[in-house]
Amino acid sequence: MKAKYIIGGIIIVVFLIWGTSAFLKTTIQYVSLNEAFAGNRTVQVMGKIDFAKVNYNDVDTRLEFAVFDADTKDTINAKRFPVVYYGVVPGNFDQAKSVVLKGKPGDDGVFVADQMLVKCPSKYQGEGGEYQDIKNDKADADAGV
Repeated sequence: MKAKYIIGGIIIVVFLIWGTSAFLKTTIQYVSLNEAFAGNRTVQVMGKIDFAKVNYNDVDTRLEFAVFDADTKDTINAKRFPVVYYGVVPGNFDQAKSVVLKGKPGDDGVFVADQMLVKCPSKYQGEGGEYQDIKNDKADADAGV
């Protein structure tokens, strides 16, 4: 009877270890651009787009562009990292502030993005950079302003 509990416990432990390792393999980490280009696994990175280096080939649906660190203060001298994305260009790509890329570096040193999420300025942002506050707008409407 005791052997059944030991074998059952071992099976449970093996499945827990297997499930945990399978889960960890499917998670994708956010890393810096430098870390992404130094490694060879699938990661997520965020960067600002250098619009001077954007090139789209509609025959191959290949978008080539460069990104630089989103936190940099010196945007002119910031190191650029080449990116290739295959697929339809998002409609708001030309208005993007930055992009989140999921992919991995290729053998030629170019980051090959499987997925791209475009970060655009909010449509709720005013001309001066302020955001609309729905609570204040509702209070103004109630007050007749």
